[in-house]
Amino acid sequence: MSLPVVVLHGFTGCGAAMRPLTDRLIGEHVIAPDLAGHGLEPPSADTGEYTVDAMAAAVAGMVGGPFHLVGYSMGGRVALTLACRRPGRVASLSLIGASAGLAGADERAARSASDDDLAAELEADPAAFIDRWMNNPLFTTQQRLGIDAWEASRTQRLANDPAGMARSLRTGSTGRMTPLHDELSRCAMPVAIIVGELDDKFRSIAVGLAAAMPDAEIITIVNAGHATHVEQPEATAAAVLGTIGRVG
Repeated sequence: MSLPVVVLHGFTGCGAAMRPLTDRLIGEHVIAPDLAGHGLEPPSADTGEYTVDAMAAAVAGMVGGPFHLVGYSMGGRVALTLACRRPGRVASLSLIGASAGLAGADERAARSASDDDLAAELEADPAAFIDRWMNNPLFTTQQRLGIDAWEASRTQRLANDPAGMARSLRTGSTGRMTPLHDELSRCAMPVAIIVGELDDKFRSIAVGLAAAMPDAEIITIVNAGHATHVEQPEATAAAVLGTIGRVG
């Protein structure tokens, strides 16, 4: 029996938001959970559950034995943390628009302060926050998919509880996660660092990640921005399945 494939969503997403990818992982047993602060269930008030390390531990606890792991953006940071801390559990790792955190203390402090401001904005006016978030240059390439897809994405994001998403920003942001740069060499499993051709920021990050990991390859998805699984789902699914296939 093949190993399960666990797929982790990004900030303001949910497990169901990964369906453009998960629906194309034909023949695989896919698990796409809602991470802390996301999904339709009432969010926990325990802020300890929202750290990246806590989310990684929760994902590891969902599946017995080894599994393939896929993570997008925030979910990519959770996936990479899990792979670094528990490499024996992860048979293959596919990262979509992910990073290892911020190496410098000053940079982390500045990002944390910025995320605190965003969390306050989110609580004050969730709709305005989501509109601002979706108009970040990382995501505006998705406008090419048409107004129906854009509005569906907006509706999904707004279905998350604002308080849960705010806790996620304050506790599990890039600025507050433990940086992983010194642990990347532990990820000896086959790794795909999937990045959109139009995502300049994360294409640069991908180079550093690949250089530090023993069996990593960068897979650039043509004509896609940050969310390759949304903009080019067939190519992204092929990259994930190819990485799973590299496991001996």
